[in-house]
Amino acid sequence: MPDPELEARLQVALAATREAGRRTLDWFQNPQLAVRTKADASPVTAADVAAEEVLSRRLLGAFPNDAFLGEETGCRTGSSGFEWVVDPIDGTKSFISGVPLYATLVGCRREGVGVLGVIFMPALDELVYATHGGGAWHQRGDEQPTPARVSGRGDLADSLICSSDFRDFRRRPAVLDANAAGGKIRLELEDACGIVRTWGDGYGYLLVATGRADIMADPMLNAWDAAAASVVVTEAGGRFSDWTGRDAIDAGDGLATNGRLHEAVLAAVAPAAVRGPS
Repeated sequence: MPDPELEARLQVALAATREAGRRTLDWFQNPQLAVRTKADASPVTAADVAAEEVLSRRLLGAFPNDAFLGEETGCRTGSSGFEWVVDPIDGTKSFISGVPLYATLVGCRREGVGVLGVIFMPALDELVYATHGGGAWHQRGDEQPTPARVSGRGDLADSLICSSDFRDFRRRPAVLDANAAGGKIRLELEDACGIVRTWGDGYGYLLVATGRADIMADPMLNAWDAAAASVVVTEAGGRFSDWTGRDAIDAGDGLATNGRLHEAVLAAVAPAAVRGPS
């Protein structure tokens, strides 16, 4: 039976994600766009801030007792047991470069467990969303949503792997001997997989959920990058985990696959999954 609490949040989340994503288009490919650098050296723009304001206002306006975690505005506590985890522009570097492969991400967790996810590509007008137990759904423009399903490929040699930035394999901050292990793993994965592409950020997870890519490997990942993707990929029949195989969004890395390839990729990244001292 449908969960009425989730259904209510899904409808609000879909409307909020679309509104926030379309708000970013006001700045997209604008040569006057101003970019500043945050303390963690990542870029941020007025579009990021405006889109997150839309998400916060819409989501907390409808559910004022929910908690909220946003990339730009940080954490707000709640009392309902639900927490929204959002990234207004996942792929800001693509956005500021005028590349349409950036996403607006909205995830929702209940008592720490992912129960809802929305990935919206504003510049492509493509959407994938899911709720726990409700399956994953894919929509382009005004077309009717159709079920989203991962691929059935079971051989790495036939697979398509994506990553946001392959240089991150050797940049991982909490890995023993990161440069050696990460660089070696990257090359081994490239050789093992049939097709290697850097269709990264939220778009890579959307591709896995819709069966067009088989693996999305992120050596460096934040909770707001992973919250929506973990639910969407899982409900599409795939698997999401950190690099040690745990069902976690806050480990600093992430791996999404069609499920059949998951253990093979985990085995490949195992040397870099050893956590070093923080």
